[in-house]
Amino acid sequence: QAELGVNEHHQNEVVSYMRFARFKRGMCLKTVDSCFQDLKDSRLVEETFTVDEVMDMLDGLQSVVHSEVESELINTTYTNVLLLRQLFSQAEKWYLKLQTDVSDLENRELLDQVAEFEKSEYTSSNTKSTADPIKPKLAPLNEGGSELLNKTVAHLQEENEKLKTRLKTIETQATAALDEKSKLEKSLRDLQMIQGDQKNNANQDITELENKVAALKSQFEKTLNDTTANQKFLEEDLMTTKHDLLKVQDQLSTAEKELEKKFQQTAAYRNMKEILTRKNEQIKDLRRKLSK
Repeated sequence: QAELGVNEHHQNEVVSYMRFARFKRGMCLKTVDSCFQDLKDSRLVEETFTVDEVMDMLDGLQSVVHSEVESELINTTYTNVLLLRQLFSQAEKWYLKLQTDVSDLENRELLDQVAEFEKSEYTSSNTKSTADPIKPKLAPLNEGGSELLNKTVAHLQEENEKLKTRLKTIETQATAALDEKSKLEKSLRDLQMIQGDQKNNANQDITELENKVAALKSQFEKTLNDTTANQKFLEEDLMTTKHDLLKVQDQLSTAEKELEKKFQQTAAYRNMKEILTRKNEQIKDLRRKLSK
């Protein structure tokens, strides 16, 4: 059996259209035959005719046949346009731009291939049951695509929610670290106040107080280092989360505004870092004063 170089579904659609075209062609031929038969029945009633009478009959027949053939050709053109419209509409739903090569419509080799395919298909169809199976109409292609897009959007939204939850957890940890550092700074200020009050006491009390302050300073530095390391980890984790959010933004444009709003809130974290830097400078200054 001749093949057209397309998949089975599209070949079945071509066969359906060729059956339609064969039916229309048969109707047109019957119309032309009826024109000649009408002439025979209505005009050829005498045994002899003059040249003028024959010319008149042929002119009338030519006019009728010309009108019928022209009407059928025009209708065939419009039918082909409607068929192309169905195909283009389906392609546009997937944002495709189909192209046609009109020169191939006059390719003798391709036309012979189509003729062979039609002959083979018509021969094979005659051996089957006279009742042709009902062919499905052109199905809209956007249903499967919409389902796939909906699944993708749902997956991206779920991933977006996970990233937002993770970002919220990181922000909570950063806030807790800031509170811890504030408590340590308050403790240091209290110790400094105690140290100032004890300066008028005996040298032994001053020595003991200095030892306590040194121990607390050591503990504070250790805690501060741990807090700084934790802060660095949180910053790296936060940066990773930001990259993940940017990736989601590229895939899910509908979530872009919400994610941008969330990223803008991280400006408070940068302000917090600046505050911590200033506090560190104050602590260093306090250390120099304690050393004196």
